[in-house]
Amino acid sequence: MPTRAIQQLVPTLAVSEGAGVTVHRAIGTPALRNLDPFLMLDHFGSDDPDEYIAGFPEHPHRGFITFTYMLDGHMEHRDSMGNQGDLKSGGAQWMKAASGVIHSEMPRQSEGRMRGFQLWINLPASEKMAAPAYQEFAAAEIPEVADGDVRVRVLAGEHSGVLGAVRDPHTEVLYLDVGLAPGARFEQVLPVAHNAFIYVFEGDARVADTPLPTHTLAVLGTGDVVAMQAGASGTRFILVAGRPLHEPIVQYGPFVMNTREEIEQALADFRAGL
Repeated sequence: MPTRAIQQLVPTLAVSEGAGVTVHRAIGTPALRNLDPFLMLDHFGSDDPDEYIAGFPEHPHRGFITFTYMLDGHMEHRDSMGNQGDLKSGGAQWMKAASGVIHSEMPRQSEGRMRGFQLWINLPASEKMAAPAYQEFAAAEIPEVADGDVRVRVLAGEHSGVLGAVRDPHTEVLYLDVGLAPGARFEQVLPVAHNAFIYVFEGDARVADTPLPTHTLAVLGTGDVVAMQAGASGTRFILVAGRPLHEPIVQYGPFVMNTREEIEQALADFRAGL
């Protein structure tokens, strides 16, 4: 089976979000506006509470899914659907904003490390004005596959016959958190039509014969298989893939629709409190 090679290396861009939290954005930048169906990938992480304590106060979303994965720390979620989430280390949160949600994500710690990812996944036009929905998964609810020097947490999709906690019928997202011991190898079969990327957040690795340093996103080319090998210090990365929607993307801040008129309607609805 053809192995996927690196098509593009994307460095992160520091961006201030929420009430002044610095995140490192890899998708949603001038270098990579989107990777259908993925609209944004933010990596947040700091041991300094001054850099995260202000959190992300109430803000709106429409037209897509937010997928938050906490590596370390404790965050509280509240939203206009009436949900109150308690997201701790190793847990994940899936929120289908669809027709519209106002939510907040605020730290519930005053010291220690806060680290994780937020991924925005586009919704097809037929789902953008559907009812919003929310799911939350504690660390113990996320399946893990351990095989010698390889450990894989299956957040979404399937690995070695193990199904992830989250299922997305629209884009069939695969989301794996993979840890490799020094020199260990890893392979994952992917649907040929899926767009895919890897983001290394600990150590370093090689994809095929190309080095992939820490805090760099690699857009993968076509093929059936992803093959990775850890460097001398081992590595930890996320592998994410999804079926592209092939629909127009019109984005204005936290609203992602298919036309400019739909964006204007989203702004009007938000101002009217709808």
